[in-house]
Amino acid sequence: MKILLKGGNVVNVFTGEVEQADVVISDGKIIGVGAYADETADITEDISGKFVCPGFIDGHIHIESTMLTPAELTKLCMPHGTTAIVADPHEIANVCGTAGIRYMLQASKGLPMTVYFNLPSCVPATPLDESGAVLNAEDIEEFYNEDAVVGLAEMMNFPGVLADDPQVLKKISDAVKHKKIVDGHAPFLTGKALDKYIAAGVQSDHECTNVQEAVEKIRKGQWVMIRQGTAARNLEQLLPLFDAPYNHRCVLVTDDRHPADLVNEGHIDNIIRLAAANGKSAITAIQMATIQAAQCFGLRYVGAVAPGYKADILVLNDLNSVDVCDVYSGGVKVVSNKVMSAFETPAVSDELREIVFNSFHTEKLTHSDFILEAKTPKCRVIKLIPGQLVTDEAITDINWENSNGIDLDRDILKLAVIERHKNTGHKGIGFINGIGLKKGAIASSVSHDSHNIIVIGTNEEDMAAAANHICSTGGNVIAVDGEIVCEMPLPVAGLMTELSGAEISVLNEKVRKAVYDLGVPENIEPFMNMAFVSLPVIPSLKMTTFGLVDVNKQEIVSLYCD
Repeated sequence: MKILLKGGNVVNVFTGEVEQADVVISDGKIIGVGAYADETADITEDISGKFVCPGFIDGHIHIESTMLTPAELTKLCMPHGTTAIVADPHEIANVCGTAGIRYMLQASKGLPMTVYFNLPSCVPATPLDESGAVLNAEDIEEFYNEDAVVGLAEMMNFPGVLADDPQVLKKISDAVKHKKIVDGHAPFLTGKALDKYIAAGVQSDHECTNVQEAVEKIRKGQWVMIRQGTAARNLEQLLPLFDAPYNHRCVLVTDDRHPADLVNEGHIDNIIRLAAANGKSAITAIQMATIQAAQCFGLRYVGAVAPGYKADILVLNDLNSVDVCDVYSGGVKVVSNKVMSAFETPAVSDELREIVFNSFHTEKLTHSDFILEAKTPKCRVIKLIPGQLVTDEAITDINWENSNGIDLDRDILKLAVIERHKNTGHKGIGFINGIGLKKGAIASSVSHDSHNIIVIGTNEEDMAAAANHICSTGGNVIAVDGEIVCEMPLPVAGLMTELSGAEISVLNEKVRKAVYDLGVPENIEPFMNMAFVSLPVIPSLKMTTFGLVDVNKQEIVSLYCD
């Protein structure tokens, strides 16, 4: 069957031009762009006055961070024009190992939104983290035979690359051997160290937070991914990258984005709108989100409205506002006038469901498990930076006589990370500044990347109650103040839900409001920020089940300072 899209304004992502042209689709491909008569097609759609562009590609996303299964994520993203994503399943792999990867492959197969995968490179992120599995190069190599796999995901262990760690280098060389790309993750790496990292085969980076860092990486041949997620919002700082000579080496990504933000703000379309609102070319942003993403990952005949290309096509009512009207996936109209068509959810084996729905193994906690020994007045405190995943280290006087160091007036709260995979009993406990909680506790089973239980509280009783409830429910995001104030169950590996995007978005909003009612300022997204407090590969001070980690030195450091 041939479909003719008649009279639209086609965005040419090769030249940056917009030209009025008809588009002919047949057997899932674009077979013509130009002037075509109605009789050349079985179906003709008059789209005069509207714009036609390729479907958007999110170049780096963790599906688990949306808290949605791949099918439910598809229902949220496709009406916003996303026709493909490049996913890194390292969240669920840290919980369930290779079974987690298989679960994501099965749950994504045959969806109208194409899901490409990069294989997790760092499970756990470093030896200073404690996850539910350890994946070596031999464990992941078999997955390169999967059609959906396009590369090796973010190589966070850049210290391992710089130290010539044989296992780290084998993961990279295996990807290269299979002719796959290697994604990077090296915040603030510069100079000769960056040279060595790139020379090892790493082709991209999504952790740039300033233009100088991004420009150096572009000049040295990397693709730079401009990230606008829920906690990490780097677009404003990186706006100069939308201009020549840097724009042709950039890709748009969300990385980690909560469902409420997907519903309220959108997906890749939101990043394009924001760029246009800041005076940048919407066409340049569309190029970043389409052909350049395809080029970055070596995807052939994807990302353009041109003969021979896959017919992943958007029809927009307006260009700058990225007002998506219709979406075609492989030549099939899956969104019509903003409404998503129904589709069949992929089946997942009973064996894999059993594994991902039973991922908690830990003992019940009491308030005494969160008490710290009063040793020295001065202690290291993790200091959050709003809108960033990086943190600072603060050396602060702790008043041990005041609630075992908790000081609400100075926003010094108790922080704990509790191992939940193998019942080791390990706990890292310390202090955090920058959340603003005035009463109760908040906790989550989403704590990157090992996804142990993370709790922040104003008292130890509420912290214990929150952690125990997470274990009993098989995963949760929760606010407690003497009792459960609000919760968002996440029974799939403690990371995702099988609820619809609309349902989980409502819960997402409710749990956010609950923590704002507990005193957290509304300019802070506490759960996303909290989730990265335990990731020991993003500077500078983080907490794992082993204790405080100096990320720059890659070593455990004492809470107490002389």
